[in-house]
Amino acid sequence: MRIRYKKWARPELEACKFYINNPEGLKGKWKEKFQNPNLPFYLELGCGKGQFMAKLASENLNINYLAIDLVDAMLGLAKRNIEQAYNDNNIEPNNILITRFDIERILLILDKKDKVERIYINFCNPWPRGKHRKKRLTHSIQLEKYKQFLAKNGEIYFKTDDDDLFEASIVYLRDSGFEIVRKTYNLHEEPIFEKNIETEHEKMFSEQGIKIKALIAKLI
Repeated sequence: MRIRYKKWARPELEACKFYINNPEGLKGKWKEKFQNPNLPFYLELGCGKGQFMAKLASENLNINYLAIDLVDAMLGLAKRNIEQAYNDNNIEPNNILITRFDIERILLILDKKDKVERIYINFCNPWPRGKHRKKRLTHSIQLEKYKQFLAKNGEIYFKTDDDDLFEASIVYLRDSGFEIVRKTYNLHEEPIFEKNIETEHEKMFSEQGIKIKALIAKLI
């Protein structure tokens, strides 16, 4: 998703206590940045405007979360949405961090010491052209990177509107040593998550009559 430049985003992020400006310095040490470092550690790749993460993290204070995106404007909106969700619940955002980084280079900021137990990938760019498919966040190239910091039996929760991306992702996951634990071609008719938090894209595509595909994969 493209978004207009927002001049307020960078200053607000730099002043935000849960924004990490230099994530490379926390490689292998992410849990130390949370108020309770002993909680499970979950990750969202491509958090966009942050509505999903805002609701997820504010309703699950027993888990620490890191949300990553590459665009300041997106992260600025995510920061505001997270603050709003926590304010609505009269709690402090002590179990959430956000940072700006290129996910293709994710091994520069995460390693096996971080022990990520779950990765969320929601409605990522499908990169339909053949020469660009290696950029997919679910491509085997990326999956091999995630395996370097996923904990034993670590999971990937994936949602998309794109049929080709979904079918290809199933192959990528299996070829990379993941087991497809659950999958559905119509998430809203066949729920596979304990609680499905609807994203902005999910709502938009569903209103257009597009079925939402989803899966849970476990590293074996």
